[in-house]
Amino acid sequence: MSKPRDVFSPPEIVLSNSHKVSCNGAGGALGHPKVWYEMGDEDYVECKYCDRRFVLIGGKEDRSQNR
Repeated sequence: MSKPRDVFSPPEIVLSNSHKVSCNGAGGALGHPKVWYEMGDEDYVECKYCDRRFVLIGGKEDRSQNR
């Protein structure tokens, strides 16, 4: 018998070099309306539709760099 799949996968993390980002979900028929977000004083923002997390490159939430 195979293992059950994880029903909830973690949200996608998108790295950005700008505090202003846009999201349209997966795009096409599976997406959502295009929305714009401003990170403000934070170095990340989450999409209210699809939970994608946009992270500022080099910010404290950027886990892609070895620190």
